Amino acid sequence: MGSTPAAVPGGSTPTLPASGEGLSESARLINTFTAPSKTFQDINRKASWWVPWLIMSVFSVVFVVVAGQKVGFEKITTTQMSSNPKQVERMEKLPPDQREQNMALAVKITQGISYATPLFILLFGVIVAAVLMGTFNFGAGTQMKFGAAMAVTMYAFLPGIIKTILATVSLLAGADPDAFRIDNPIATNAGFFLSSTGHPALYKLASSIDVFTIWTLMLMVIGFTCISKAKKGTSAAIVIGWYVVVTLIGVGFAAM
Repeated sequence: MGSTPAAVPGGSTPTLPASGEGLSESARLINTFTAPSKTFQDINRKASWWVPWLIMSVFSVVFVVVAGQKVGFEKITTTQMSSNPKQVERMEKLPPDQREQNMALAVKITQGISYATPLFILLFGVIVAAVLMGTFNFGAGTQMKFGAAMAVTMYAFLPGIIKTILATVSLLAGADPDAFRIDNPIATNAGFFLSSTGHPALYKLASSIDVFTIWTLMLMVIGFTCISKAKKGTSAAIVIGWYVVVTLIGVGFAAM
């Protein structure tokens, strides 16, 4: 027969925690920054990812709205185009009316892509989760499920919120619109101080070594270790290895 909880003074009995009790969504969010292992271990219980994605989406849209007001999408588009000298040259060769039409179209495309950032976050998260899940399962012999990989990926992306907030605050505080780049808005990497036109490959490489990117990679290593039961060294090799490969491909294209 099972034992009965002993009575305590006053006639009450102690309350036993439910066996399936875990972290709340708010606790998961907080622990991602303070005790990430707790969040990622809880993903084994419940692999939900929509809360961090929703929060990132809200902050990204606020940033885009502020950038549109303080800098303007025409200026943002012009700055983006200036990093591609060939595109600028083609634009300058067009007749004035066609140049104006093409520029207006480019501004609309930039604006549309900027406001669609939440969808791109979701798509990027799906790709990252799928690639890492496949690598762990086929390369490290784990039995990871996609939902768990997606949850780890989305929670690991959360430090990007801090970068978005800092970029938004800098715009509100009067950052120079002429120096603003929507893809690299604040000085969290060495690429911020380099010219994307004069040294495109070096700019790409320097921009990839970002404080918040490193933070995200470390969270991914912890997270995938927790859900896969692989050794931390194996997780680090897979996560960082893929990042190095993708970065080198990007640097190669920039050099070309």
